[in-house]
Amino acid sequence: MQLCFFSDEIADNFLPLTLTRPVSELRVGILTIREKWERSITTSFTTGIYKAHLQPLFDNTQALNQEDCIWINSRFLPTKKMVKSIFNLPTGMLLEYDGLVIAARISFSDSKTMLEKGKFDASGLNKKEADFETNHISFLWDLLSKNGVEISADIERLGTKSLIDKKAMPNSTCIHNEHIFIEEGAVVEPGSILMANEGPIYIGKNTIIEAGSILKGPVAICESATVKMNARIYNATTVGPVCKVGGEVSNSIFHSYSNKGHDGFVGNSLIGQWCNLGADTNTSNLKNNYGIVYLQNWKTKKPYKEGIQFFGTVMGDHSKTSINTALNTGTACGVSSNIFVSGFPPKYIPSFSWLGDNKLQTYRFEKAIEAMQAMMKRRGVHLDDNYGKMMKSIFDSINH
Repeated sequence: MQLCFFSDEIADNFLPLTLTRPVSELRVGILTIREKWERSITTSFTTGIYKAHLQPLFDNTQALNQEDCIWINSRFLPTKKMVKSIFNLPTGMLLEYDGLVIAARISFSDSKTMLEKGKFDASGLNKKEADFETNHISFLWDLLSKNGVEISADIERLGTKSLIDKKAMPNSTCIHNEHIFIEEGAVVEPGSILMANEGPIYIGKNTIIEAGSILKGPVAICESATVKMNARIYNATTVGPVCKVGGEVSNSIFHSYSNKGHDGFVGNSLIGQWCNLGADTNTSNLKNNYGIVYLQNWKTKKPYKEGIQFFGTVMGDHSKTSINTALNTGTACGVSSNIFVSGFPPKYIPSFSWLGDNKLQTYRFEKAIEAMQAMMKRRGVHLDDNYGKMMKSIFDSINH
């Protein structure tokens, strides 16, 4: 069975993270949404309908074979009841909940037509109403509120067994060993404390937890990541693959290849790929009057009508802060921006910005690409032409 993803009109609520990835590539828990579905439904092939500037990186429809396709709304996270209902759908039927399309089973020929046109078409499909509560995301902060539950669900999807190898973690303290999951090749250095009494702790393959770190679950430290010495990580936080994170981190998600190597507080925040937070960068995640934080819609520049009490920063890929940067509650930063101000920067920071005290300039594209290449090369990743074209498309679309 083949898996195809589509996005509905609410997908733009996940900007600026989705400037450089489809919704299905957002990480929540341990895995991305795509990876969750691939582990939940046996599939021979995965593709989707993507925005034009993302197609060179993510579109592989040429590999489509002559089988039915299961179409999944990218905003939905799999549950056992949902997967069972989708698996039993006959060809030509969609599953919906309260007017929202969850999924559909569509023939090869019709699926091919949709992929060629770049539009999911539910007309002509028979409808089935889901008789269960669904698990879906509508706003950026939903990723954070669901992160703890999804860490537990992903541990089950991965089939990771609870394992404490004292040889790999000398002189460390573990509370509730049965809720601590450590993959092969991970190292926990002396003096670390792993507390799983309030939620599980997942430590991925080839991960390093440096000396003196404190992890209080639910927490996920993904493959080849590094937790720096004396870090304090807690309250449903995910440190994505190949990230380096230190200091204090609460209820936040780092996607992959991003660095926060020094002290400073990051709370209730979403950090994309290839970001670097300078020493003593701090995010405010609660207003002084304890009021609701209203994040700004990335496209309209107007606050959402919905809000949340705790929210720090959402940061697009390749953005960076200087030392001692202070980010206000509800800050949204685009792709490839540099922030080096002595006070609070604005809450909306466009992509490719060079933001100094009282001055906002456009980050020259050729210089931005040079910085991207240098950072990626340090991790053994090549910035290819398709990636460069995607970045150029984002650059051309901005209006400083």
